[in-house]
Amino acid sequence: MPISENFTSILSKEWEINFTQCTPNGFLKITDLCNLLQLTAAAHSEVGGISFTDMQEFDQAWVLSRMRVEITELPKWRDTVTVKTWINSLENSRSVRALEMYLNGRKIVGSETFWAVFNTQARRPEPLALPYEHFELYPDNRATEMGFSKINLPQEKEIVFERTVSLSDLDIVNHANNVKYLEWCLDLVDENKILSQQIHSFEMNFLKELSLKDKVIIHECINENDVVFSITKEDKTCFALQLNWK
Repeated sequence: MPISENFTSILSKEWEINFTQCTPNGFLKITDLCNLLQLTAAAHSEVGGISFTDMQEFDQAWVLSRMRVEITELPKWRDTVTVKTWINSLENSRSVRALEMYLNGRKIVGSETFWAVFNTQARRPEPLALPYEHFELYPDNRATEMGFSKINLPQEKEIVFERTVSLSDLDIVNHANNVKYLEWCLDLVDENKILSQQIHSFEMNFLKELSLKDKVIIHECINENDVVFSITKEDKTCFALQLNWK
């Protein structure tokens, strides 16, 4: 698709929270928060001519590599939120994108995301084949207090669950969707911590692809102020998650 006449380097998009996106207490699920952030990023790439459809002409897609989310509060059912996004950096095969969520003009969520251009046939990163110079970059306009980082995985950890990747876990790029990793881990957290909104921030590192029928093991290490999860396949780490409590 061509670059939209309405294209701007900073995009704001409104979303109304519906009941399917909420936990039993009526607040937005953490997984659906991530979905809204990514849908906003996708909308910006679409009006900017670097969407999935555009990139598939070159067998390319954006793949999320790292993500940090900082939460002040979560919206609830029937709230209308505004998600704002812009790009901090974009060069060759890598991009850092910022996202913020607002409720009634008040910032409630900030996120910093790291994306890689991925060849969906060769299954490896490569430089973006489309022009992107029309995007103005904002390297100093950060959405989070801390940037994303490499999660340090503890040596001592407990095996808490085993599962096999199913069809419902896959996305349009034909690998396990990044939000699914988060969902698998959150299902193992004390539900009271989630329902009482005790998650202050979380980081995710996506390290290796998972495909249909892959067998994985989920590990957990609980500390005083955080919990670290890792997902492994054949003793190789595919994903890491660090949840930080308020």
